[in-house]
Amino acid sequence: MKPIWIVDDDQSIRFVLEKALLREDLPTRSFTNPREVLAALEVATEDDGPQVLVSDIRMPGGSGLDLLEKVKAKLPGLPVIIMTAYSDLDSAVSAFQGGAFEYLPKPFDLPKAVELIRRAVEESQREEVAEERMAAAPEMLGQAPAMQDVFRAIGRLSQSMVTVMITGESGSGKELVARALHKHSPRANGPFIAINTAAIPKDLLESELFGHERGAFTGAQTMRRGRFEQADGGTLFLDEIGDMPYDLQTRLLRVLSDGHFYRVGGHSAVKANVRVIAATHQDLEQRVKDGGFREDLFHRLNVIRLRLPALRERREDVFMLTRHFLQQSAKQLGVEPKRIADAALQRLSQFNFPGNVRQLENICHWLTVMAPAQVIEPKDLPPEVLSVTPELAPELGRAPASAEKTAVAKADWAELLDRESAVHAAHAAAAEQPAAGSFSADGPNPASGQRVQAWETWESGLEAEATALLVSGRTDVWDVLTRRFESRLIQTALQSTRGRRIEAAQKLGIGRNTITRKIQELNLE
Repeated sequence: MKPIWIVDDDQSIRFVLEKALLREDLPTRSFTNPREVLAALEVATEDDGPQVLVSDIRMPGGSGLDLLEKVKAKLPGLPVIIMTAYSDLDSAVSAFQGGAFEYLPKPFDLPKAVELIRRAVEESQREEVAEERMAAAPEMLGQAPAMQDVFRAIGRLSQSMVTVMITGESGSGKELVARALHKHSPRANGPFIAINTAAIPKDLLESELFGHERGAFTGAQTMRRGRFEQADGGTLFLDEIGDMPYDLQTRLLRVLSDGHFYRVGGHSAVKANVRVIAATHQDLEQRVKDGGFREDLFHRLNVIRLRLPALRERREDVFMLTRHFLQQSAKQLGVEPKRIADAALQRLSQFNFPGNVRQLENICHWLTVMAPAQVIEPKDLPPEVLSVTPELAPELGRAPASAEKTAVAKADWAELLDRESAVHAAHAAAAEQPAAGSFSADGPNPASGQRVQAWETWESGLEAEATALLVSGRTDVWDVLTRRFESRLIQTALQSTRGRRIEAAQKLGIGRNTITRKIQELNLE
């Protein structure tokens, strides 16, 4: 991990922060004035540059605000925390206009300072993950005519600043389209900020969008910039816009009309130059008729509509996407990419994919971990694919109706559990025996009689839930159980490390970027 750069002319401040961060396994590098920082940046490589910059505001030989401006010009994605005495509070708040991540008033509470720096580190790592994805992977894949229409539309919109509404089923790749629209627009050098309006509680959504002033509500100890301010000069992607609360729709309409808004608890209008791209899987026209969505906001957002096809409408792309996701999963896990037999690809392409491209990506990740051989055969495909016969391809996505098909689903899931049990048993035999009463990250550790019983209880509960979901006719069984399993796994690891994510990632055998991404995807913040 790259170091935290600390800039302060006060040696005691530098010493205290260095020791506190090192106790948290966060490396540091200290400077006494802005000149030293700028000189170090000139010769810094990508590996030894700063992960986060923590700077005092008043120092001999330069101002922290001037340093902020110069650093942001060179490293726009770097989180910068400004330290200040209370007498400097006004100037620190003004630093937010220059892109500061947060300010830290002196004298500060050391644990809170460390927590703030850790949040900045996590934000920095999230940005690195996003940049790596955009740089390393193709933007979008698809040869089907429906996808070629989407690509042509993105090309036509490349020089436009117009508001775009993206529609399509969940998991079809709406955010990828939004990122492509941003990347090929005149705002490509500005920030791309995404927010899922359905994933944030109603009480917090207004603050997330528009920010808040210090003291605006209980817990608002500092002023915070919202997503509109963060996206200034760039693009704001509002995902699942159909779920936005009705009263907030009025505020959004005002911002789209004149670009001005007020932070929560604020009295001064803030202006942001933002291009808005919205997305939804819902029928907004019907939502308008039902009174759940403002008609004037609908027309304001629906300037250009871009419909993204479901994966079942572009089956010819399954072959290309499967090979791409298998390569991607192998790279993430640090293993040799698996190959897939033509017969398995053909069977996979006949699946209806109710979860669309996201579901195919999850299946490829599952195959990378669970397929027993290097070449994936039809029998290695996951239960939700095998439980549906090929001749029923147009009806795929529904659970088997007959008792015979239900038995097939149960047998497939039992086989999956047997594989998981074998993996856990192998791990338990190879690993050092844990302390009595402890649990492994995968569930109860089958090392002692007590833990064997706990493991069997956990496993039978999972099997019972899986069987119940499969019989119920739901089409999202894989997603439901995978999310529950991954959530429990990560939460257990975080509890064992008292919330230290890097250490938890090491215990789980995954990268720090992977655990950060998973925490974000599973809403475990």
